[in-house]
Amino acid sequence: MDETNPHPAALRPHRVAVLALPGVPPFELGIPSRVFGSAEDDGGRPLYEVTVCTADGEPVLSDAGFVVQPAAGPEALVAADTVVVPPTHAMPELGRGGPLPPEVARAIAGIRPGTRLVSICTGSYVLAAAGLLDGRPATTHWNLAPEFRRAYPLVQLDEEVLFVDDGDVLTSAGVAAGVDLCLHMIRRDHGAAAANRAARMCVVPPWRDGGQAQFIDRPVPEPTLASTTATRAWALEHLGEPLTLARLADHARMSLRSFTRRFRDEVGMTPVQWLTAQRLELAKQLLETTDLPIDLVAHRAGIGSGNSLRAHMRTAFGVSPAAYRRAFGASDPLVGAS
Repeated sequence: MDETNPHPAALRPHRVAVLALPGVPPFELGIPSRVFGSAEDDGGRPLYEVTVCTADGEPVLSDAGFVVQPAAGPEALVAADTVVVPPTHAMPELGRGGPLPPEVARAIAGIRPGTRLVSICTGSYVLAAAGLLDGRPATTHWNLAPEFRRAYPLVQLDEEVLFVDDGDVLTSAGVAAGVDLCLHMIRRDHGAAAANRAARMCVVPPWRDGGQAQFIDRPVPEPTLASTTATRAWALEHLGEPLTLARLADHARMSLRSFTRRFRDEVGMTPVQWLTAQRLELAKQLLETTDLPIDLVAHRAGIGSGNSLRAHMRTAFGVSPAAYRRAFGASDPLVGAS
C-alpha cells in the first residue's frame, strides 16, 4: 500500500452504491449491504457505507413482486467509490445485445472515471451493454454463457469460474458467488482478518477462490456417514503439521480412493488444493497479526520454508509475504520483511 496515498477507508468508510434495476432478485440485491455492512476494523468501525439507489430515484418492482424503495437516485453512483450492479430479470433485450433503457444508460454514464465496477450474476449484461466489459475478462451465470457470447462477442467470457477480478472491474457468477466476490473485495481492501470477521457475521465460508468451478451439473453427494467434514475440521487445527493424503484418509477412516472422491464431491477441489488454500489463508492471518519472521510464518502455516511461501503467495496473490505485511500488517511493516 502506498503510504502517500492511503486507502479512502482510512479517512472515511468506502462508499458502495448498489444499483437496483427493475426485476432485481431480492437475494442478490441484499448481498452487498449484508456483506459489506458486516465489515469492520479492529475497533468496530464500519469499513463501508452502502447505499441502494435506482437509475432515476424512483421505486422499482423486484422479481419477487414487492417494490424496492431506494435510499437515493443516480447521485449515489456519482459519489460512489464502488458501484455494484445486481442482476435484473426485466430487461430481456439485453440478452439480444439491445441497448440499455435511457435512464439506466444516463446513470451509468455519470459514474466517475476510476470508480470500481462490480456485477453480480446477470448484472454483467448491464456492464456489457454499456461497453464496459469490451476486451476484458468477465463471468456470468454458466447457464447463460452461450447467449451472453452471442450478444457481447467482445467480452472475454469465462463461465467456469465463480468470479473474475480484473482490477477496477469485477464480475461474479450466480447468486452465492456474489457473496464470494464481496468477501474477496473486503480481503483485497483490508486483508484476510477483516474478511474473515465479515464472513463469521454472515455465517458463510470465509474463502472460495474465484477460479473455483461453478459446479456445473455436479450432483450433491448422497448423505452418508462417510463424510470428510470432521477430517477437514481436524486438518484446520493441524495445518502446521505434515498432512499427507494418506494421513487425511486414515483420519476419515476411508481408503485413499474413496477419500479423494468424497472430498472432491463435498468441497469441489482436491485435498491438496484445499490444504494449500487453507495454509495460505493462515499465513496471511499470521502476516497481518504477528511480527513473526517470514520463515516462521511459513513453518506455522505448514508451507515449509520462506522461499516456498514466497512462491505460493506470488502465484496465488501476485505479492510477496513482505509486501502483503506492509499492506495489511498492524505492526511495524519492516519486522520480518525479506
